[in-house]
Amino acid sequence: MEGLGDEAGLAFLTRQSRFLALTGLAGLLLALVLSWFLARRWFAPIDKLATAARNIARGRLATRVQVSGSDELAVLARTFNYMAKRLDTIEASRRVWLTDVAHELRTPLAAMRAEIEALQDGVRSFDDRTALRLHRQVMRLGQLVDDLRSSMRAPEESSAALTPVYPLAVLGEALAMTRERFAQQRIAIDRQQLDALAAQGQPVVQGDARRLHQVFINLLENTLSYTDAGGGLEIGARIEEAAGGPQLLLQFDDSAPGVSGGELPRLFERLFRGEASRNRDLGGSGLGLSICRTILEEHVGSIEASASPLGGLRISIVLPLVADA
Repeated sequence: MEGLGDEAGLAFLTRQSRFLALTGLAGLLLALVLSWFLARRWFAPIDKLATAARNIARGRLATRVQVSGSDELAVLARTFNYMAKRLDTIEASRRVWLTDVAHELRTPLAAMRAEIEALQDGVRSFDDRTALRLHRQVMRLGQLVDDLRSSMRAPEESSAALTPVYPLAVLGEALAMTRERFAQQRIAIDRQQLDALAAQGQPVVQGDARRLHQVFINLLENTLSYTDAGGGLEIGARIEEAAGGPQLLLQFDDSAPGVSGGELPRLFERLFRGEASRNRDLGGSGLGLSICRTILEEHVGSIEASASPLGGLRISIVLPLVADA
């Protein structure tokens, strides 16, 4: 009987040992499964952030991560999305800036090309005046390059100091630079009012002559780009009295084609280009008038567009004059 009791006890201990072993193994497996599940849940947002960061590094700046909750990972995700949005905005601004740069570089290059082609065709002879015009255009290109370098250091700051400027003289230089191209396209320029006002004495504004030159060149380029061959450009100029003091009004009227009334308010939007009637061969880049508005706002001036009595577009510029000039 005693032997039977020992065997029963041993069997009981064996069963208990097996049960404990199986229970322990089941508990271990359950713990592993729970750990894997919790780890996946905890580290999944980190993995998404890592994937999003790799996408940003590849240039996919529109990448965002989903945010839920208010824990530390959610705060990190919101910070990441803010960073990605800022990078996307900066990249978009960079692309627009490069487009502006290309537009500004193209203008003096086109003027130089017209001068050189006129020399090659024998239309003009190379003399001191031609050399001086080419030299000024080269210097203007150099100035633009210097501006690019400066803007890379401080893109949102204008380092140019405002000084007394004779806008009619600056406009005269722009007209001289584009004269060949107007002649090639048979677009007549009526500048009687401009010359009459200049003969009375040069009005003075406080500004940057180089930037104002860009305004006038862009406006003349606008006429060259869109006015039909054989048309005309009439430049009006007068001094008006305003509440803030005397101001210079310049008007550029070109001939057909015109701009529809619905598009006039949008002409100064960046990259906007009008309908086909004034957008032949896709027209320009849609930046010239936008750049003009920015520059004139820097000079406390204004620019507006309206229908021209000549059948095309009228651009009106207002610049405040220096008191007692």
